[in-house]
Amino acid sequence: MTRSRTVRSALLTAALVSASALTFPAPAQAAPLPPACQEALLKTLDKFPVVDFTVPDKVQSAFLNEAGALSEADQQAFTETACAAWNTWATNNGQAVATDLDTRYRNAAGPVCNKFAKSSIGTIKKYAPNIPAQTRELEQVAKKVWQNAMQKLAVEATNADCRKAYDSVRTGW
Repeated sequence: MTRSRTVRSALLTAALVSASALTFPAPAQAAPLPPACQEALLKTLDKFPVVDFTVPDKVQSAFLNEAGALSEADQQAFTETACAAWNTWATNNGQAVATDLDTRYRNAAGPVCNKFAKSSIGTIKKYAPNIPAQTRELEQVAKKVWQNAMQKLAVEATNADCRKAYDSVRTGW
């Protein structure tokens, strides 16, 4: 997996911000994404230039599965207004978020699953309160994706440290 795909998954899917689910393909029956949401899909990654932060492949798959199963009601959160607010916020805050993620990742102990879980949730909790109000519905969708993915990972992990790491961040922010 390339670092760019890893970062995109982590930053958006992990819901560092309320638009986190934007990186996932919507189910086939969904309407096309508004232009600002398409922009978020294509350009958000560039706004979060992480160096060390990494997402384990199993986490990437869990996020993709959860996002792919979003209900039609959840998909309605992807509005032009919400995505435009996200794009502006990501442009203005991306470097600080990336630096925070990298620092937390480097400082976290244990296997990659723990480093991912601890750094993600720490950065999410730090930055989520500053996300624009227009993205709150997206944040609720992101929380659902996060919680469901972490729950499944905690149950399915074969490594006890990973089970503990995923379970400890399951409830989100």
